[in-house]
Amino acid sequence: MKPKRWLDKANVAIEGIIYSVKTQRHMRYHLVAALGVLLAGLLVNISRTDFILLSMAIILVLVAEMLNTALEVAVDMIAEGYHPKAKIAKDIAAGVVLVASVGALILAYLILYPALREAWQQGLCHLRKAPHDVIAFVSLAVVVIAVVFIKAVLGKGEPLRGGMPSGHAAVSFSIWVATIYLSESLPIVALTFVLASMVSWSRWSSGVHRPREVVIGACLGAGVTLLLFLLFS
Repeated sequence: MKPKRWLDKANVAIEGIIYSVKTQRHMRYHLVAALGVLLAGLLVNISRTDFILLSMAIILVLVAEMLNTALEVAVDMIAEGYHPKAKIAKDIAAGVVLVASVGALILAYLILYPALREAWQQGLCHLRKAPHDVIAFVSLAVVVIAVVFIKAVLGKGEPLRGGMPSGHAAVSFSIWVATIYLSESLPIVALTFVLASMVSWSRWSSGVHRPREVVIGACLGAGVTLLLFLLFS
């Protein structure tokens, strides 16, 4: 039955993402590469424009891989046994992923190699610090990828309901730690903490998550974000 509520639609969409991560080895490779590229960009403090270009390249590769997975499942469902046209469809979809991956690799090389070479020549101690807002968005991306990986590996619960860890708690506490560095206002930091606590408590009190899942999610989000801010700010 087609989902009608926004939450159910989001849950179905995230289930598709987790299915891709769980079943497709190359999808996992792409996510690991994305983490490496984002962290390398923080390390050498590339420009905002370069960060945007790299982020769009990462998104393009992930979208291509998920479309390839969807097409393969659809073809396998329709075609019983080997069929030359089914092979062509799968080959073309794989070619789309290859083109996107090669393009992203070239772009990453053109952006990161000169910056990494300059950083190596100057020494890491001379690196400029990355802007706080860039660190915040990279931290959030790292947290989301980590949650997706863990849920895909453990395979328990639904993406937005249950399972280890609580994605809501991880994201909300990642945002809270980011506000500590982004905002100089103590009331804003305090209010953000209250909001993150309320989000986490709602997952606990409603029975969607167990206490351990909520606590681990909160620690994951806050810990990863704090670590990246300490390293790069």
